[in-house]
Amino acid sequence: MNRFPKHLLDGHRDFMAGRYTNERERYHELADEGQKPSTMVIACCDSRATPEMIFGAGPGEMFVLRNVANLVPEFEPDGGQHGTSAGIEFATQVLGVKNIIIMGHGRCGGIKAALDPAGEPLAEGDFIGKWLTLLEPVRKQFGTNSLLTASERQTMLERISIRNSVKNLRSFPYVRQAETEGRLSVHGAWFDIKTGELWILDDETGDFERPEL
Repeated sequence: MNRFPKHLLDGHRDFMAGRYTNERERYHELADEGQKPSTMVIACCDSRATPEMIFGAGPGEMFVLRNVANLVPEFEPDGGQHGTSAGIEFATQVLGVKNIIIMGHGRCGGIKAALDPAGEPLAEGDFIGKWLTLLEPVRKQFGTNSLLTASERQTMLERISIRNSVKNLRSFPYVRQAETEGRLSVHGAWFDIKTGELWILDDETGDFERPEL
């Protein structure tokens, strides 16, 4: 018995009748010639912050890698965090992307969990807890300032985490070389789910600013 969710089949039916029909030639071109996106986005797997929707991207325009809390580990060939590193390697060495954007977002569940490292594991293996140890150095720097509300503390760590991931991304030799040679630009961004606002990281000051629309 087929138990595939009916609402997903209905959605695919709408896709075939709508977007696919309107962009059939584009899909055929992508199938025959492969993908050539100019931009990679490293985003959170939170279903509320979808990069393709936020940036109005069409098929084949973005190479999107999503993980819990949009984290980038340091370059560690012998380390254990290989999934994200593999995506970065493919995007830069095979696709030759010109931009990498690390996009965090407000009300991030992963960041909230990182603020409470003493919490109980969700399941045997504690994969989320182990993954979030990547944030431990920045979480410790930030402390437990009693003047901050819980939401202020979370927003602060969400943004600090983006800066930290930008730093880690630049520890990849081929990323650093491509950026030095002007073939690649690295960016940070933070998306507010409630307001839809996008805040961009100023690489010189480390501040987040809203671009003029």
